[in-house]
Amino acid sequence: MKYILNLIITSLLILGLSKVLPHINVRDFTDALWFSLVVSLLNIFLRPILIVLSLPITVVTFWAVFLIVINTIIIILADRLIDGIEIQGFWYAVLFSLCLSAVQSLLNNEKSIINC
Repeated sequence: MKYILNLIITSLLILGLSKVLPHINVRDFTDALWFSLVVSLLNIFLRPILIVLSLPITVVTFWAVFLIVINTIIIILADRLIDGIEIQGFWYAVLFSLCLSAVQSLLNNEKSIINC
C-alpha cells in the first residue's frame, strides 16, 4: 500500500513539474503513473549497476555530481519508454531530475517529522 501511495504522489509531482518546467510535457495522469513506475523499476534494477560501473568517475567527480548524471540517464530512459512523456533535451532532463528529487526529499522529510 505504501509503495502504491508513493507512486501516486510521484505521479502527481511529475504532472505538477510538467506544468511548471519548460520543455517537459506529460499528456495525462496515466502517463505520469507509468513514468513513475518505470523510473522506480529502473532505479531498482539499473541504478545499482550504473553506480558500480561508474564508480571511478563518481569518486573523481565528487560523489553527488555524477549521481545526478545517473539520475538523468534513468529519467531519459524512462522518457524513451513512455510515449506520453516528452522531455526535450539533456539539460531539461537534469533540471527535471533535480526538481523531482528535491521535492521528494522534502516530502520524505515531512513524513518522517509527522511519524515522530
